[in-house]
Amino acid sequence: MQTTIDPQEVAKFEAMAAEWWDPAGKFKPLHMMNPVRLDYITTQIAAEFGRDLASDLPFKGLRLLDIGCGGGLLSEPMARLGATVVGADAAEGNLPVARIHAEKSGLDIDYRHTTAEALAEAGEQFDVVLNMEVVEHVADPQAYLTACQQLLKPGGLMLCSTINRNPKSYAMAILGAEVVMRWLPRGTHEWKKFITPDELFDLISKAGLTPVDRKGFVFNPVLWTWSTSARDLSVNYVTASVKPE
Repeated sequence: MQTTIDPQEVAKFEAMAAEWWDPAGKFKPLHMMNPVRLDYITTQIAAEFGRDLASDLPFKGLRLLDIGCGGGLLSEPMARLGATVVGADAAEGNLPVARIHAEKSGLDIDYRHTTAEALAEAGEQFDVVLNMEVVEHVADPQAYLTACQQLLKPGGLMLCSTINRNPKSYAMAILGAEVVMRWLPRGTHEWKKFITPDELFDLISKAGLTPVDRKGFVFNPVLWTWSTSARDLSVNYVTASVKPE
C-alpha cells in the first residue's frame, strides 16, 4: 500500500512525544494557538452540521478523525463536545502519552498508530477530518489529501491548517520559533515544504473536495496572543472544505 509518511518527519515528533502536554515545552506554540484553532474548528463543524455549541454534547453523533493527533490536544476537546473520536498518528511514541492523558481526563478516545492511507484502505468513514499542521510534513501532499478525501462521508467536512511559504513565514516559523525563541528544535520545519493558500486550495480541489473557507491564524508579539484573521494568511492559516453529496 502506498504511504505518504516521511520517516524523518515522524522521528522529529517521536523525539518530542513526552512534552505534548507541557505548555512551556517544545509544543508551547501549539498550546498558545490552540484556543483560536478550537474556536475555528468548533464554529465550522457547528455551521456545517447545524449544531448549537451552547447545548450539551453538541457534536454527539458525529464521527471525527484527528489525523496527526500527537498527544491529543484537539482530540480531547472534540471528545468533550460529544464526538466519537479516532486519533491517528504515524509517530507511535505519541500514542501512549495521548492514551494516558485521555484516561486521566475520563475520555474515551480511540487512538491508533496508523496512517490516512491505511484508514482509507480499510474503508473507514468520518463526518469530520481534522488535518491540522500535518500536510507540510508528508512526502506527497496530493496523495495524502486524496486519502483524507476518501475518509470523508459525502457531505463531510475537512479542516486543514498549515504554514504559508514566503519570506515572512521563514522569518516567523523558522528563524523566530526555532532559532530566536527556541520554541521548537531546529529543523522541525522545512520552509520548502510550506504551502501557499492558493496551492493548498488547488491540492484540495484536485483531491475531490470543495474549498469553502480560509482564515489566517495571526500571532501578535506585543500582546503575546493569537487571533483569527479573514485577510492575513501570511504565516499560519486554516482551510475548510466539504465532500460533495
